[in-house]
Amino acid sequence: MISDTMQAAINEQINAELFSAYLYMSMSAYYQSVNLPGFANWMRVQVQEEMFHAMKFYDYMIERGGTVNLVTIDGPPTVWPDPAQPFTDAYHHEVEVTRRIYNLVSQAMEERDYATNTFLAWFVTEQVEEEANTDAVVRQLKLISDDRSALFIIDRELATRVFVPPAAGANAAG
Repeated sequence: MISDTMQAAINEQINAELFSAYLYMSMSAYYQSVNLPGFANWMRVQVQEEMFHAMKFYDYMIERGGTVNLVTIDGPPTVWPDPAQPFTDAYHHEVEVTRRIYNLVSQAMEERDYATNTFLAWFVTEQVEEEANTDAVVRQLKLISDDRSALFIIDRELATRVFVPPAAGANAAG
């Protein structure tokens, strides 16, 4: 059985992951509105990843005998001043998610909840990838500055991204 405090913290994370999906969906809509379908695709794939993360926490909570408590999700921003800003915001958002995951790990260690600590190891690794992926695009956008033709090249590259759920195995339940 999971402790009440860990249950509350994981419920907060489930809702944070759902907000992340909502945020990336809004970013995808923004990119569609400015005719950058590749950027929109990248964000739609990110929505799928965030939903996968939310369900991974959800399933873990159920498996541990906890109760999932879904709450109202705040609306995300819907407009950005330029195509680079959503990716900059996404990077900062992923840094915040990493901080949240680290706090969960600290709490699990403090409570000596070894099962949760082991479960969270997958997310620690995942967040390294999440930050690196968003940062890579931010860096490319900084390099091209206002070069519209380069923006369309990046757009084509981002159009190729697809969601591939992690393979079944250690901590890959979802």
